[in-house]
Amino acid sequence: MKYFIITGASKGLGEGIALELVNEEHHLLCISRSESDQLKKIAVAKNCSIDFFLFDLAFSHDIPDLMQRVFDKIDMEKVSGVYLINNAGLIQPVSRVEGLDADALDVHMRVNLLAPMLISSAFIGLSQRMQVQKRILNISSGAAQNPYYGWSCYCTGKAGLEMFGLCISEEQKNEEYPVETMSVAPGIIDTGMQTTIRGTDERDFIHKKKFIELKESGQLVPPALAGKKLARLLLSDDFKDGEITDIRESY
Repeated sequence: MKYFIITGASKGLGEGIALELVNEEHHLLCISRSESDQLKKIAVAKNCSIDFFLFDLAFSHDIPDLMQRVFDKIDMEKVSGVYLINNAGLIQPVSRVEGLDADALDVHMRVNLLAPMLISSAFIGLSQRMQVQKRILNISSGAAQNPYYGWSCYCTGKAGLEMFGLCISEEQKNEEYPVETMSVAPGIIDTGMQTTIRGTDERDFIHKKKFIELKESGQLVPPALAGKKLARLLLSDDFKDGEITDIRESY
């Protein structure tokens, strides 16, 4: 049995990845603020085990306890692989730096950076004695490498997540059963985050018109398609430990 821990699995890209992983030999462990009825119905129809853990990742102090509950669902006698997909994220606040709200900035960094760091930390610690394949897939963005006007929080969080993944790779390289880590930018996905971006004030995000045009011209990638590519990559030999890549260019 392969176990998949997916954050933000109830909608958007997270749901797209989870739907692709529905399989009777898989057990999905979904962390999100709500459940996906569609995902649950399809999992039942395909005899795939699934559990939802309703949790707000902004409550970072409770993440170690959350991860213990998640790992309690893993049958140590049947596990053949365990995988973490750090997908959940926020785009807000979108603002010039001098206009950032302290509370909004705090929540953003808790969800986008601190939460995946703590989840990964617990994942590595709790799976340490598992002699199976162990992988962490961090959902990154082109914003990790390129600065965007109004996206200082989002760019900084994604850049930090990529560096965190590199540090994990460095620490794990001499382990007998290492945790492999890869950071992947999935492209511009047609999710609620894009809706939020198109609704921002152009004074805070000067590229707003570009994102409206991408939607209107049908250039946004459907979550199901991006999810299929990412799920395939996660389980393939193309998953290269320590790499940072853009799935549009490499897979």
